[in-house]
Amino acid sequence: MARRQRQLGIAFLIGIFCSGLFSFLGPVSFNRAEAITTGFNGHWAEPCTQALVAQGVFEQRFVNSRYPNSTLTQAEFSSAVLKAFPGAFAANSEYLGLTFDQAENESEALLMAAIGEDAGLKRPITRSQALSALISGSATPYQADAVNALYSTFRDALLIPRNTREGVAAALAAGYIVDQEGVTAGELPQLRPRRNATLADGAAFLCRSNLDQNTRETIDAARIVLYDPPPVATAPSRELRGVWMTNIDSDVLFSRAKLEPALNKLADLNFNTVYPTVWNWGYTLFPSEVAERVTGYRQGLYPDLAETGRQTALEAAQGNRDMLLELIEIAHKRDLKVIPWFEFGFMAPADSALAMRHPDWLTQKQDGSLITAEGDHDRVWLNPFHPEVQSFILALVSEISTNYDIDGFQVDDHMGLPVAYGYDDYTVNLYKQEHDGKAPPTDPQDAEWTRWRADKITDVMGRVFTTLKTNRPQSIMSVSPNPHVFAYEFYLQDWDTWLKRGYVEELIIQLYRNDLGRFVWEMGQDAADFARTHVPTSVGILSGLRGRSVPMAQIAEQVEAVRDRNYAGVSFFFYETLWNMSDEGTPLERQEALQKIFPNQAIYPRLN
Repeated sequence: MARRQRQLGIAFLIGIFCSGLFSFLGPVSFNRAEAITTGFNGHWAEPCTQALVAQGVFEQRFVNSRYPNSTLTQAEFSSAVLKAFPGAFAANSEYLGLTFDQAENESEALLMAAIGEDAGLKRPITRSQALSALISGSATPYQADAVNALYSTFRDALLIPRNTREGVAAALAAGYIVDQEGVTAGELPQLRPRRNATLADGAAFLCRSNLDQNTRETIDAARIVLYDPPPVATAPSRELRGVWMTNIDSDVLFSRAKLEPALNKLADLNFNTVYPTVWNWGYTLFPSEVAERVTGYRQGLYPDLAETGRQTALEAAQGNRDMLLELIEIAHKRDLKVIPWFEFGFMAPADSALAMRHPDWLTQKQDGSLITAEGDHDRVWLNPFHPEVQSFILALVSEISTNYDIDGFQVDDHMGLPVAYGYDDYTVNLYKQEHDGKAPPTDPQDAEWTRWRADKITDVMGRVFTTLKTNRPQSIMSVSPNPHVFAYEFYLQDWDTWLKRGYVEELIIQLYRNDLGRFVWEMGQDAADFARTHVPTSVGILSGLRGRSVPMAQIAEQVEAVRDRNYAGVSFFFYETLWNMSDEGTPLERQEALQKIFPNQAIYPRLN
């Protein structure tokens, strides 16, 4: 079921990725005399309906058998959308590698993609559902300020179902929405989102979205709901404004001379939370007796990016410096919360001291291999089902939560396990013990085998939570995963269950997407929507990577989209690309842009 939802959900983005796909279609001419619409004689939608018949969007017999106020079914309207934009849905499904095994035909696939569980070919289609299906089929871009736009435009916006909201907002911005009764100057119009769409409604929506200008102009301008972009919402006074600070492609953690001005600048720009890495590349980034016992090294601030071995001279130059203690001292003076980030989780470099000293701690794939490449680097994975691995992780959590005045502790997508792993001897024997001697399935994505491993990791997460809260009850257990379906299916990370068991007190979902439509769609998924009603739920935004700059306009648009959908805030990955490592504007220009995004101070969020 989860995989089916993922396929259908991603298909919902069909209308997003290819807004220029149909530019090859030239204007469509038609002869009004060809269409005999007896039921429409004299009706305001007659010219539009005639145009659609001439284009083959509606069949003449179909129109002749109906009246303007006849209710459309989902099958009828989705079929018309597919005819109006021929080949688009299929072409993009192939482009994205999507399948619709449960759909009997393309119309049903479009409906499933656009309105999810409300899809039913024989059911009437409501006005909001029709607009949502039209947007998916016409490649119309989505809007950052969807909620704000709808509430500032329609007096019945509260009635718009959540699963059609994005489509309606996109249709509004594109000028596709038509009010049969006309729009009265000075009054907010009604959308009537739950009213069944009539043939006149459907025809009008299709005409307004038509690629031919003459067809678009068959609708009287007085009936078109005009889009008046609302002013950008005021920055909230309670909002997460965070940033991850790592030691990869960044030297900010290597000295106080770098760290102090960085934290002060973040505070000046009205950030309120930092997430410094404390476990990366097989080392702790704080002096750790636990790590020294296990790896032979007390800490390691410099990652072995060149794979030449430990950076001995650089590490020695750190002396007795405690980066985390230093960071907490500076940050707390500027009212910045400090939530250390367990960046590598169960992952480790294949050539790390940790992996070399404890080969029995590593899990493996079915073919016996240990390594998975991550970019240019080989990774191995600690076995989360092994008690010694669990004890090591819990000891690190206990050490940091006991010895440091932290405001929380964060795990991310690496507090899971790639689905291909779990075929080591220890895990296989454990599975057999719990399954009457039966070996794990050979298919790593087998549903029961996936669930069994995910549940074991959930149990480990429960122990991490308990350890943290025992040592520092007021600290926040933060989780920053990928979207849930992906996290569960590919990394055995069932964070939805973690949350429901009370193990998550802050959630930051990583949505590193350039496309606004995909970004917005992920925020609307069930697990994310449930989470934000139970814990402060924010969105992780990509501010750039080495060699991949992100424009500030995109960052500002995504922050606007997060605020519009009432999420708790944002955190940026990663510090260096906020302004230092970017060819999209100078550091000063990017800092000024951030100041506009965060013009006021904001306190750390909590649920009301």
